[in-house]
Amino acid sequence: MFANSYYALVAGFREYTLDAETKGFDIEAILAEVFEVLSSSDRKTVELLYAYYDCENLISRHNGSTTHNALGRLTNEEVEEELQRPLRLIEPLAKVVRAYASPESEDAEDMDLAQPFAKALMTAYYKACAVSGSRLLREWSNIDRTIRNIVAATLARQQGVAIDTVVVGEDSVTESLARSSAADFGLRAELPFVEQLVAAVADEHNMIEKERKIDNIRWAELSELSTFDYFDLNAVIAYLVKVNMVARWALLDRKVGREMFDRLVAELDGKEMINKL
Repeated sequence: MFANSYYALVAGFREYTLDAETKGFDIEAILAEVFEVLSSSDRKTVELLYAYYDCENLISRHNGSTTHNALGRLTNEEVEEELQRPLRLIEPLAKVVRAYASPESEDAEDMDLAQPFAKALMTAYYKACAVSGSRLLREWSNIDRTIRNIVAATLARQQGVAIDTVVVGEDSVTESLARSSAADFGLRAELPFVEQLVAAVADEHNMIEKERKIDNIRWAELSELSTFDYFDLNAVIAYLVKVNMVARWALLDRKVGREMFDRLVAELDGKEMINKL
């Protein structure tokens, strides 16, 4: 149980709307309000949640691309600076960056630099989430990694690429992904959504519809994880994860973004009703 209650903050989440003129949330305004009321330790937890997007941007820049995900907390300039000398990143991520920047350094001694930078960085990120003080962040990061691994494994199988080179982390799921020849990777009993997820990746040629199906699975899994979280940090994190999905869809497809926002508002209403019982 968290010591901090964020009743006023969570109760006010429903007031955010999609602006038809800007086609999306003002994510910076949302985060500014969240950060304003969070304790310093809880703020670090939320920053870890958003470090995922910083990792995306670091990988993009490391690979020579200028693509930048605005959900990252680091600016374009800061991403470039961090790759040269990481000062803002949490230590597990900074260590990976330093190791790949200086293969002869002490940081690189216990690291397998033969693996891609992206895999090393995301492995470090998910390991950091796995020891977070937030139950929701721990559980969500694990299911998020699992979903992304299944998507990557399905695509790798289609393209004849070795699956163990594209999945992140080591557990029973990644082992099954790498070894099983079954359509569902032998994971049906462990992950009820796996068939739906594999089907979405393998059979859907419309990229927007494919992404929508995958995000619907992610949304459903997150909703289940946060069923009994109301006004604590877990509730804040669950909301922000969904806001991130809504914001992404507001940019990709305004109609889908609005539908997802309406869904979020409806869920918040349901939680308040349950809490009053």
